[in-house]
Amino acid sequence: MNVVQAHLGELAALAAAFCWSLNAMAFEAAGKQVGSLAVNYLRIFIAFPLLTLTAWLTRGLALPTDAAPEAWFWLLISGLVGFVLGDIFLFQAFVEIGSRISLLIQSLGPPITALASFLIMGESISPKGLLGIFVVMLGIALVILSRNPGEKKVSLNRPLRGIMFAVLGALGQAFGLIFSKLGMGESYSPLAATQIRLTAAFAAFTVLITIRKKWPEMRKALSHRQAMGLISLGAALGPFIGVSSSLLALQHAPAGIVSSLSSLSPVLIIPFSVLIWKEKVLPKEILGALISIAGVILLFL
Repeated sequence: MNVVQAHLGELAALAAAFCWSLNAMAFEAAGKQVGSLAVNYLRIFIAFPLLTLTAWLTRGLALPTDAAPEAWFWLLISGLVGFVLGDIFLFQAFVEIGSRISLLIQSLGPPITALASFLIMGESISPKGLLGIFVVMLGIALVILSRNPGEKKVSLNRPLRGIMFAVLGALGQAFGLIFSKLGMGESYSPLAATQIRLTAAFAAFTVLITIRKKWPEMRKALSHRQAMGLISLGAALGPFIGVSSSLLALQHAPAGIVSSLSSLSPVLIIPFSVLIWKEKVLPKEILGALISIAGVILLFL
């Protein structure tokens, strides 16, 4: 057995983390061109067929026709909370404070999920897990808080609106995961579950766009070749390659290791932000990202 085969799960988890990093950057760029609502809606038309193809190849079922009514109920709610409410705020945060800082704040997702699971499902949190939650918050605070020379007052160095959007996005993602867990149980396919969640997102966004009379913006976005290319890239990297890589990782490595490696996106996105966006990344921001990831890893140890 060669090195790749021996560590296939870990490598697949890292590949998923890279996908989430590039996915966020693609959606950030597209959102700045055509708006975050258009990105949220149009990605569904690209992601769903790719997921359907993957499900057919891996499960033998193109659509989630084997899901129980209870699974449909919880997964539809998960789609509304995670893919609609969570992503509306997250994608707008991409536009307002950038994908790098937004992904870092998304590190709050695992701690929020752990706390909510404790309150809703009675899952225990170890002292090490509580320490992990504190460390994640410390790392994020190090990045988004600063003090001007000669002043004692500490203030935010990013717009409060964008930070709040990212936090609300993390809340949506966390509760979306909890409802997904209730819907999938121990054995239902994550791919099929994602299809159901996207179905809920499609219906909700269609109603929202109709009420807000945003269809002209959707048509305009469709004709924007560069934005559609970025949306297609983001949809392929996220729900298709990213989800497939994370599933492969779970088949070949322990869930805790997979979760920890998959959470490395806030660190992995840094060199891409420097090379592509020409961002100036401060040493304390790199340190903050590393500290946050350390906190996430503590949660799963």
